[in-house]
Amino acid sequence: MTGRPEPDAVGETGPRRGPLRSWAVANPADVIDVFVYVVVLNLAVQYVPAVISETFTLSLLTAVLLKVTLELVLLLKGAVLARLRGATTRLAKTTSALMLWVVAAGSKLVVLWLIDITFGGSVSLGGFIPVTLLVIALLVSRATVRRLLHSTIDQV
Repeated sequence: MTGRPEPDAVGETGPRRGPLRSWAVANPADVIDVFVYVVVLNLAVQYVPAVISETFTLSLLTAVLLKVTLELVLLLKGAVLARLRGATTRLAKTTSALMLWVVAAGSKLVVLWLIDITFGGSVSLGGFIPVTLLVIALLVSRATVRRLLHSTIDQV
């Protein structure tokens, strides 16, 4: 490390950034999502007996895992919805609707499975119902914070 600034973009110089910091600067909404997920997850740990996280570090790592998983699920859901909207036959519409249901229900089971294989007994999100309610709370909280921040930025 020479201490000299390195170009970030054409004609600009700035401090050298590591890959994590570069990602955080490029994706501030995702960083805020993780913070929102940590808050919601820790509130669930405090108030829902079935939701357990032994340490704050584990809840932070769980929030990151939930963020990645839910982003992938939302991408998959978007693709299935596009297929459903583009379906012209009754069979295609029925198949797409069934796929949407499988993604919606199956994603909760995938979340439970990933948490189990990643953290074992140190983190538990309860069963299907608690994890479904947690995912809904995470997505609603995320949308609310994004809307709040977006409207604040527009007013400045």
